Amino acid sequence: MPSAHVSGGLPADGRPAVFDGRMPAAPGDLRVEGHGIEPVPETNRYGGAGRLFTVWFAPNLTMTGVFTGTIGIALGLDFTTALTAVVLGTVLGALPTAYLSTWGGLTGTGQLPLARLAFGRAVVLPGTLQWLSSVAWDALIGLFGGDALARLCGWPFWLGVLVTMAAQGALGVLGYEAIHRLQTVMTFVLAVAFTVIAWRMLDGVHPAASGSAAGADRVGAFVLTSTIALSLSLSWAPYAGDFSRYLPRTTSRPRMFWCTLLGLVASFVAVQVLGLWGASVLTDQTAAGVDTLLGGGAAGAFGLLAVALAAVCSNAMNDYSGSLALQTLGVRIPRPAAAALAAALGFPLVLWMHAADTTARFQNVLLFVGYWIPGFVAIVVVDWIARGRERAGAPVDVAAEMARPHSGWPSLVAFVAAFGAAVPFMDTGLYVGPVADALHGADLSYYVAFLVALALYAPLRLRRRA
Repeated sequence: MPSAHVSGGLPADGRPAVFDGRMPAAPGDLRVEGHGIEPVPETNRYGGAGRLFTVWFAPNLTMTGVFTGTIGIALGLDFTTALTAVVLGTVLGALPTAYLSTWGGLTGTGQLPLARLAFGRAVVLPGTLQWLSSVAWDALIGLFGGDALARLCGWPFWLGVLVTMAAQGALGVLGYEAIHRLQTVMTFVLAVAFTVIAWRMLDGVHPAASGSAAGADRVGAFVLTSTIALSLSLSWAPYAGDFSRYLPRTTSRPRMFWCTLLGLVASFVAVQVLGLWGASVLTDQTAAGVDTLLGGGAAGAFGLLAVALAAVCSNAMNDYSGSLALQTLGVRIPRPAAAALAAALGFPLVLWMHAADTTARFQNVLLFVGYWIPGFVAIVVVDWIARGRERAGAPVDVAAEMARPHSGWPSLVAFVAAFGAAVPFMDTGLYVGPVADALHGADLSYYVAFLVALALYAPLRLRRRA
């Protein structure tokens, strides 16, 4: 791992430090952020906890979340039971993400870069998964957003995708402050847009008052629905500190926690409730389907615009966090170039998926790979608690702690074992484990992965000094 460098100077060979660079100076500073994975000095911190609400609210107002919300009804649950499962799962997944978000302000460091403290050189495994996932999610979300923009403007598909990916890539290149400013504006724009979509889409539609699932099948459907909701909000956990790393160390941690939690829960629950309520009419998961569902015309055009904007909002965060993940792997590429690379790689991937009609299968692979996140969360949380004991309440000095030698093998063993232990409990469109099948589809894999990583890693970490 490169030595920490926080002052913006030059290394011994005289070349500019790749992982350092220009930082935004204040809200509204939209010049390119060159700063990479190095901790942000306290003198360069600014902003307030309130901006964490909007940065975690806007990117989740997508039609992907709406269609995901239909799953509970499709599994045979009634509206009330499915809603309970969605709220429960969303809150459980948002809690660790909100907790990790507070670390950015304390350390001035992004989430994957900070994970080097727990993983050492073994961070290459979660870092690679994170980077590949960010590019892949770019493609999946960009496909839907690009298709919407192409239909709205009468363009060929490839041009709609190209413009969408260029817009999100530009935001990823501009960096932290540009993304925060965009999400602040889009919080209001997309909230209005989805309110209109809901009003138009659900006119005369009534939710399912009763479901077909009963007994053990009903319990299994409830657990699976809540796990799917949990996976959505927990999927942001490896990004959490990236969007709070410029907040001053003195920023209230409870406020940071609650602003992040409320942003995630309010947005995810809103779009999934829309899916639950309109499950009977939400059948075509395409931009054309959204246009048709809204009756075409001005309403359809408005819906397509909202879909395209939502894709840009979400993918800009993918590109930004992907750039930090790539640097965490030790790749010496400037952060803006790394963000542009993620968007550039997403473009041919979209065209491949569109031509080969592999979108659903590809999404299933991504969801399967996403099971690594609970083990990752358990490991970094245990390491953080252990370091808190060793510091006896003193502030975290990431640069100093990174300079101290530490082994990453316990975290690597726990990480791999947690994923392996979760496999029999998984229930996805790609694979159904034997335990999940015996439990009538109940997916307990996230809980199993978290607990196994905790049980394996905690005794090893708490017995040694950092």
